[in-house]
Order: sequence, then structure tokens, then C-alpha cells
Amino acid sequence: MQIQHLKLNNFRNYDNLLLTFSPNINILYGDNGSGKTNIVEAIFSLAVTKSFRTNNDKLLIKQGEEKEIIKGKFLENVKQNYELNISNEGKKAYINGNLQKKLSDYISKLSIVVFSPDDLKIIKDSPAIRRKFLNVDLSLLDSNYLNYLAYYNKLLKQRNAYLKTIAINGNSSYDYLDILTEKLIDYGLKIKNFRIKFFKEINREISNLYNKISGIDSLNLLYISQYENFSKDELKKIYKKNLSKDLLIGKTCIGIHHDDFIFQTSFGNLKDYGSEGQQKNAIIAYKLAEISLFKLIKGYYPILILDDLFSELDENKIKNIYSLLVGNMQIFITTTNIMFISSEIKEKSKVFKIISGKVEEEN
Repeated sequence: MQIQHLKLNNFRNYDNLLLTFSPNINILYGDNGSGKTNIVEAIFSLAVTKSFRTNNDKLLIKQGEEKEIIKGKFLENVKQNYELNISNEGKKAYINGNLQKKLSDYISKLSIVVFSPDDLKIIKDSPAIRRKFLNVDLSLLDSNYLNYLAYYNKLLKQRNAYLKTIAINGNSSYDYLDILTEKLIDYGLKIKNFRIKFFKEINREISNLYNKISGIDSLNLLYISQYENFSKDELKKIYKKNLSKDLLIGKTCIGIHHDDFIFQTSFGNLKDYGSEGQQKNAIIAYKLAEISLFKLIKGYYPILILDDLFSELDENKIKNIYSLLVGNMQIFITTTNIMFISSEIKEKSKVFKIISGKVEEEN
């Protein structure tokens, strides 16, 4: 998959911008704050309907404006035009001019993998952050996953609200709670199965990739779930056993909304025992394994964004990573210093220089 053209209107620091990209490597360089990352953020937002840098959609709209528009022409067998509008009233997505009624169906149409410095949060931060990254990855791979997740979250909200109702009004019927619980388990099991399959496929690739990048050790992802190894009937019993606790705090204590995963090496959890360099190598290996999974499931490679990756790696690491990238994949590289990029890569690239929101093509 590749994006051929990108058009921005009132996105971040850009009033109007039209760019044409190489189907191979595109390098965007400039000082911090110049707007280079805004361009790849726009590409990601167009694919996922949200940014990889912020949860606040309003920050994507240029200051003083009420609406931003991102348009892109993508090619995968056929050319298609995608459009995302974000305003104070919400989001609207279009494919070939047709409004998409469900964003969940739109999101799975485009394939994109991004590495940014913030991705170290996958290892360092809380389970909630890891689930957020995982949900985005799985939603891009299959629209059914996003639909199941939306149903699960809706049921979870309803169950939590009814738990509070029962706690306040002791004579409320438990029959409705049982219905909500059973449906919650049904969708939770579907989501669990998606996640198990995802980690199984990632683990086929990640250890070998990590070894090639770092030259040391092995790596695998360990999935942790309260649903793991339990049948539906067993889970119903577990929910009943925990009901008094749920009623006490007014929340559902059991479920896939507590899932987690860890990056496991021979010496333990990389979060606790790995250096920042090892953690970064692990994230790169994880992203490269994702690329293989996209190819396996969708039949084509995703667009790859490497946001400020090369500035913190030595030349040998960069060469190792570049050697693992397939030749027919579209890649976007952002950097503050073009000298971080080898001549070999630059010769195969289209280069854009960004100065204070002005974009110049250098070749």
C-alpha cells in the first residue's frame, strides 16, 4: 500500500499543503517544531482517524480555525481517495466522496505502522497504555475486532451503571445483570481470541528480528488475561464469585479490560531489567514483526513511518534495521539532521526540507 498524494487544510501549522510522495522512501527533515512530524501525523490520522501523538482531536485543527481536512490518494491495486474532517462537532470520513457511516469499517481499509519515540511507553507505562496500542494495531488488521471492542465497552459501561443501581436499590432484579454479564463474556472471549492469535503470530518473528537488530538474546511477548484458559461457564462462575466486590466498588473487576502483555527476555521482563537501548530495539523488532503480520493477513505491506528513529541509533543499528525492511514498502522517515541518514538510503529517497511550515522538495 502507498499514499501518492496528501492534501492538508488547516492541519496543525499548515494552512494549505499538497505533497506528492515517492512509492519507496520519503525523508522529511527539519528542526524540531518545523512541522515535519505533522505531515506523517496527518498520514496516520487519515488512516486511523486519530493521532499517534495526542488523544485530543481539537489539537489537530490549526489555531483560530474550526475545521481541518486531510485528503489522500492511496494505491493498492486500485486508486482510492480518502478524506478525514475533524471539527468541534466530531469526525467525518469519506472514501471516494462517500461518507462512511461507521468509522470502524473505514479504519481497517488502510494499513500503516508507525514508530515514534513515544512508543517506548508500550514497555515502560501502564497496562492501559499497552492495551491502547494493541487495540489500534488489531483494529487496523480487522474491522471485526474494533466492532467487538466497541460492543464490549458499551456492555461494560452498562454493567457498571447497573451495579451502582443495585447497590443503591437493593431490590433491583439480578436477571438483567446476568444478561449483561453473559454478553460481556461472549464479546470478551472473541476479543481474547483475536489477541491470542495476534501474539502467536508476532512471536513467530520477533525473537529473530530482535537478535538481528541487537545481536543478543531472544524476545517474546507474554499475553496476560483474566480470561485465559477459562470457558464461558467457568467465567460466569468467576463473575458470580466476584459480584460482592463489584457491587462494593461499582465496577466490573474481571474482564479483558484488565489484559496486559510484557516483553519477555531470557533475563526477565524488559520493563524491569532492560536498558533503554534494549527496550528501543525490542519496540523496533515488534514493529517489524507487525509489518510481516499485515502482509500475512492483508496480502500487502503497510505504509511504514519512522518518526525520529535514526537520531538515537548508531550507524550499525541503522544498517541492521534498514536491511530488514522490504524493498517494495513505502517508508516515511523524519529526522532533525539529514546527516543521520546514510548516502545509500538518501539515493533511493525523495527528500523534503521543512522550515517553519514551508516544505521544499530537494530532488
